[in-house]
Amino acid sequence: MAQRKSSKTEPQILEVPSRKMAVVYGKGTPDKVFPELMPALYGSVYTLKFDLKKRGLPTFKVSGLCARYPDAHLVPMEEWTHIIGLPIPEDTTSLPQKAPGVEVKIETWEYGTVAQILNLGAYDQEQPTVERLQKFIEESGYQIAGVHEEEYLTSPDAKVVKTIIRYAVKKK
Repeated sequence: MAQRKSSKTEPQILEVPSRKMAVVYGKGTPDKVFPELMPALYGSVYTLKFDLKKRGLPTFKVSGLCARYPDAHLVPMEEWTHIIGLPIPEDTTSLPQKAPGVEVKIETWEYGTVAQILNLGAYDQEQPTVERLQKFIEESGYQIAGVHEEEYLTSPDAKVVKTIIRYAVKKK
């Protein structure tokens, strides 16, 4: 008997609450931008985590690296804008800055109604999954109302790379 696919690999519409994020900005190809920005982002978030722990305050799990690509569909990859974030506690009011020249900001990422799908495989092979999600959005009576977002569930060198692809949507 064939195994049933996980529902996460099927497109879905759901409600997602807003999240407070530590965020960095960059421009260029992902293979150039990510190595430049990740030390600053992870350095700030882990320093925040360990500062809370030292002070005996509740801490948090560092997880859920997300990236938004507001212009990926408009410009060549060399010109992409990257907005990369990690979730942080809602009561965070400041972040330690760990890398000179790279500011880590605090933002609240709004969601509401979203359409998302789990992509299994390499980042450069996502396009069929993105197209499937976009078709699902259209056929479900919605339209895209936000930027392309990805949530990385595994590292890039994982045996099976897992990425959630997400768009904020609204009814037509």
